[in-house]
Amino acid sequence: MSANAAEVSGTRAGPRKREAVERLTDKLTRATSAVVTDYRGLTVAQLEELRAQLRTQGVDYVVVKNTLARRAAESAGVPAFSEVLVGPVGLALGYADLAVPARVLSEYFRVNKRLPSVAGLVEGQVLDAAAVKTLSELPSREALLSQLAGTLQSPLTQLAGALDSITATFASTLEAYRDQLAAAA
Repeated sequence: MSANAAEVSGTRAGPRKREAVERLTDKLTRATSAVVTDYRGLTVAQLEELRAQLRTQGVDYVVVKNTLARRAAESAGVPAFSEVLVGPVGLALGYADLAVPARVLSEYFRVNKRLPSVAGLVEGQVLDAAAVKTLSELPSREALLSQLAGTLQSPLTQLAGALDSITATFASTLEAYRDQLAAAA
């Protein structure tokens, strides 16, 4: 990141703000998905509990000033993401399975009725709240792979059954023919 990346708005940022922008830029660049949430109404203890839940899934949750988050989004090459950073927001950044941040936050919202998802970012594409909800309902990668394996295995199992049936029928036909020849002789 260049020294001017933190100066997106034209004002000179202090070293702490520049460092915060650089850290968030790095996280946004590495993240496969991000979910923007409205954290108003949560206590510090609830935020820490949420962070702990997210951490176990490999997700970072950061609360950062919107101006710094916008600068980081532009530096990370996703300027469209800065448009959804309005009001007090927290960012859940996932680095592996795309749906994990959305799934964990959706479950948290379902239980606590707090922390609604506002928007999201998946592989450079900005999502609205409805798309984030849809993303949260997707099965995990492992479940999708299991479904694919089952789908691929099903025709093979049917083929094996059909071939077994054909060979069994052929064997019984040969045995009946042999018995018929033996009876005729």
